[in-house]
Amino acid sequence: MGRRVRGLNFGRKKERRVNLSLFQEIFIWILEIAITIVIAVVFTYFFGVRSAVIGPSMSPQLDDGDEVLIDRFSYKFISPKPGDIIAFLPNGNTNTHYYMKRIIAVPGDSVQITDGIVYVNDEEYAEETQVSRMEDPGIAKDKINLGEDEYFVLGDNRNNSEDSRFANIGCVKEEYIIGKAWFTVSPRHKFGLMQ
Repeated sequence: MGRRVRGLNFGRKKERRVNLSLFQEIFIWILEIAITIVIAVVFTYFFGVRSAVIGPSMSPQLDDGDEVLIDRFSYKFISPKPGDIIAFLPNGNTNTHYYMKRIIAVPGDSVQITDGIVYVNDEEYAEETQVSRMEDPGIAKDKINLGEDEYFVLGDNRNNSEDSRFANIGCVKEEYIIGKAWFTVSPRHKFGLMQ
């Protein structure tokens, strides 16, 4: 019988052990990152479109340079209502900034401005904010009947606002509404939900 020699054997293959727990950990880590990215993208798309206010037309609620978040999700399920501040593209013009105005009247309503006062369906509109008496009724001097997809909007700073009273803006079609302005991001002293 031959003797068995013990010691180093360089020809012997090492057994490879796969560390399954390490692979599981890496897979879970990658999955968590992917889920976080998807949630962030969805949240930003629907609730966090950030836009700067251009001009003083919504003062004092919003001033030139204020930054707001626009909710593009809600109006897929509910219709815009009077009092909402919306962001829209005037006449669908994609080469301009978002306009932000307050909805005064909704589809099916009639609007007229007489002696600086807004009348919706022949009744004085109950303003949600303190506004000045309008000096220029524009095209709303005569009664306007809104179509089934049209909204009448005004800036809160009534005498310094380009809004539905003027033919170049006119009534805002629903398809041109980007979403509801709902949260002021900056300046810091205005940070929070809008009225």
